[in-house]
Amino acid sequence: MPDIRLPDGSVKSFPAPVTVAEIAQSIGAGLARAALAGRVGGKLVDTSFRVEADSAVAIVTERDKEGVEILRHSAAHLLAHAVKELFAQAQVTIGPVIESGFYYDFSFARPFTPEDLAAIEKRMVEIAKRDLPVVRKLVPRDEAVAFFNAQGEHYKAEIIASIPSAEPISLYQQGDFVDLCRGPHVPSTGKLKVFKLMRLAGAYWRGDSKNEMLQRIYGTAWARKEDQDAYLTMLEQAEKRDHRRLGVQMDLFHFQDEAPGLVFWHPKGWLLWQAVEQYMRRVYRDNGYQEVRCPQILDRSLWERSGHWENYKDHMFTTSSENRDYALKPMNCPGHIQVFNKGVRSYRELPFRLGEFGACHRNEPSGALHGLMRARGFTQDDGHIFCTEDQILPECIAYTALLQKVYRDFGFVHIIYKIATRPPKRIGDDAQWDKAEAALIESLRRSDCDFEISPGEGAFYGPKIEYSLKDALGRVWQCGTMQVDFMMPQRLGAEYVAEDNTRRVPVMLHRAIVGSMERFLGILIENYAGAFPLWLAPGQVAVLNITERQADYAEAVAGALRQRGFRAAADLRNEKISYKIREHSLQKLPYQLVVGDKEKEANTVAVRTRGGEDLGAMALSDFIARLENEAIALGTA
Repeated sequence: MPDIRLPDGSVKSFPAPVTVAEIAQSIGAGLARAALAGRVGGKLVDTSFRVEADSAVAIVTERDKEGVEILRHSAAHLLAHAVKELFAQAQVTIGPVIESGFYYDFSFARPFTPEDLAAIEKRMVEIAKRDLPVVRKLVPRDEAVAFFNAQGEHYKAEIIASIPSAEPISLYQQGDFVDLCRGPHVPSTGKLKVFKLMRLAGAYWRGDSKNEMLQRIYGTAWARKEDQDAYLTMLEQAEKRDHRRLGVQMDLFHFQDEAPGLVFWHPKGWLLWQAVEQYMRRVYRDNGYQEVRCPQILDRSLWERSGHWENYKDHMFTTSSENRDYALKPMNCPGHIQVFNKGVRSYRELPFRLGEFGACHRNEPSGALHGLMRARGFTQDDGHIFCTEDQILPECIAYTALLQKVYRDFGFVHIIYKIATRPPKRIGDDAQWDKAEAALIESLRRSDCDFEISPGEGAFYGPKIEYSLKDALGRVWQCGTMQVDFMMPQRLGAEYVAEDNTRRVPVMLHRAIVGSMERFLGILIENYAGAFPLWLAPGQVAVLNITERQADYAEAVAGALRQRGFRAAADLRNEKISYKIREHSLQKLPYQLVVGDKEKEANTVAVRTRGGEDLGAMALSDFIARLENEAIALGTA
């Protein structure tokens, strides 16, 4: 006779074991209709799950985050079901939930087409309307392997064969379609009402390029149509803002096959880069960092001592010369320890802060590359703080405040905080990990920051705070980090003379605010759709003459602006003024100055803003004052 404790604290007693669906029905018919799953003792289960002992139970509906994920997971099964009905020879492989949707990988003799995608989505709608019960059953592993082999589903059989033999296999059936899954799933296909297939892609089986290339179908699913419509609108806007598209349109950078995952920066793009780098350099200077520069290539022995060779080698570019093995640095920390190690350090020097715009290289899979957002070569605004254990907390608190100010200056006010804790594969003992994790947690508490815990997501050498920002479209980008590391300084021989004249190992705080410069610039391009605030804009002012008679005056105006530190250029081409205005508008310059005979005679300029507003004629000195005030307001003068 189980007693069921509900989220509101009330208790319901039942005379016999009871399913989650029956518990929902006992609360109300409306909740029973809305139930997608249950949470029993903190574990997500199907509505058919039978509760046999006293338990805490919550009913999961589409209003819950887990409910939406279950809808998406079930939509992936619906996709596979539709594909099997339409293309019986296709083999299904895996179909997980991803952010905002799901995908499923298939092995099929010919490439799917856009017409196939439309037919599959139509069949998904038909199957959903059948309202087929989704039934879970457990079978022995070998029985499941035999079943899928008999069905010609050799990929599924391979997955199951890799599971320990004593572990029962969970299968889900809807109609005549059976799939392997841990669940939970919706109680019937009729619960799936809002979904859409998005695109096709390729994916290697088990992510290994040596294996067969499969066909991946991406989709999205939501609880409400208005949520899906908003998401699709956001995607449409994101496509217009795509940094790769704007990079070409605005002549900022390009990529080419001879350098996969590496960026060719054009003059305008490099001006944007420098605006960010010089701002961050001031941040270094004003907050006690000393800037350094370390080698790109280091001997294998150093990477072995740091732990990277054992834990990170697959992501490193390696080379050899004169019978010595080297690696391009994937991160800057070992180099900074070498700087710290030169000379005897005293406790009076701590915290000792080093910063570097360090160029790093990581051997990312070609399929994972995505413009500036995921590159093989990137530069980090990397900093390392060598400190005592007592200094960890105040340093972390100060760093969070600094990061918040920097993000505000770039226009980001919504920050998400997560603490990534110890991963299964790590170095160091648990006592040190306990200290490091506790310090990060306490620093965010004292900074009045709400945060989440991401279990097992820390680096192999230490836990970290992950700072993510939201852009203009509501997308979340993880940029900043703060990592507490007791391990690497010890492994690389770092030490300082303590107050009692003993030698001690410093704690090393790894921190980055923007993270990868390339990625942050991509985020900025998409956030502003290329229409940067004045201080960031690669070109700030274009001076346009109407006829050749004003050419000298236009050049003089541009020169005066450049002397005051502004990025200005004169467009003296023999083109109609309307053409020039239109072209510079596409380049999203903050200001255009039009000069004709009248402006030349009066020593004025006709000012147009990026938004098309005509500010009329003003003296050049007044316009310069306007620019300077705008820069001061941004705190970047």
